[in-house]
Amino acid sequence: MEYVERFLEHSAEFTKEEFIELLKLAGNEAAVKRLADEAVRIRKEVYGTAVFIRGLIEFTNYCKNDCYYCGIRRSNKNASRYRLSEEEILACCANGYALGFRTFVLQGGEDPYYTDERIVGLIRRIKAAYPDCALTLSIGEKSYESYRAFREAGADRYLLRHETATEDHYKSLHPKEMLLTVRKKCLYDLKELGYQVGAGFMVGSPGQTLEHLAEDLLFLRKLQPQMVGIGPFIPHHDTPFADEQAGSVQLTLFLLSVLRILLPHVLLPATTALGTADTAGREKGILVGANVVMPNLSPVENRKLYELYDNKICTGEEAAESREGLSRRMEAIGYELVTDRGDYRE
Repeated sequence: MEYVERFLEHSAEFTKEEFIELLKLAGNEAAVKRLADEAVRIRKEVYGTAVFIRGLIEFTNYCKNDCYYCGIRRSNKNASRYRLSEEEILACCANGYALGFRTFVLQGGEDPYYTDERIVGLIRRIKAAYPDCALTLSIGEKSYESYRAFREAGADRYLLRHETATEDHYKSLHPKEMLLTVRKKCLYDLKELGYQVGAGFMVGSPGQTLEHLAEDLLFLRKLQPQMVGIGPFIPHHDTPFADEQAGSVQLTLFLLSVLRILLPHVLLPATTALGTADTAGREKGILVGANVVMPNLSPVENRKLYELYDNKICTGEEAAESREGLSRRMEAIGYELVTDRGDYRE
């Protein structure tokens, strides 16, 4: 418990070695409770009991990348590909707005069809129709000029998971043309352009060690992102990692508490992957310091096709059912889904 108390007092100076020792306590009941209690205290101090909702619109599952863990990688010939039209995307926003969503997240593979011009046009249409809403993009690595064009068109936030902050581990998860240096540069470019920036990583990805996770925590402390998305690694049957073991829910929950303490103001989702790995995963995430959930607004017929990993939840629910169900589940644990943009609080 020495490392727990030291972390609570000195998280800003914690070293890599100390983070490794802290992470070894993920199975220690007293340590887990101490960190979760403090994480919840901080979360309530900054955000109260509000749980912010993001309306996820998975608008394309085409991707030029070939990441070894991902079900929509370009080498997966079994994937049924789709792209939503602009009108379909706007219809998702209209549905979401009527249900109280005030943040839309446009997420897709790195699809060359969606040129900067197309993305800029889409951003402008959404922001013109819903000026009181925040728009988040999650469309991968782009140039500084592209990010600037999206920002000038009205995009507010950008999600780009770094996946792992360690060079050799990054190489083991991605083909050789993908570089960690590029991924990190993108994140710093986004910060410079004034986006609310989201990074994050998989917990338990193949080959991951506690040393790698310590590097992730050091990187996030340096980057100071406004959002961090983490979830357990879940294998997909049509990838090179099909037979790898899934990541630990217990370690994911422990890391959520650690992240809340390390970055007190961060927007921290209880992710779909966490809810997939454990039926009560999202509630458990909220109860250890998370404050965001991301229900799906995509057309039901497309959701099963956006299969980053196996057995993804909520592929058959209508958005209204999903929002209503989540609202009840949050109320049952003493929290409240709110109709709010849910911006980062300084």
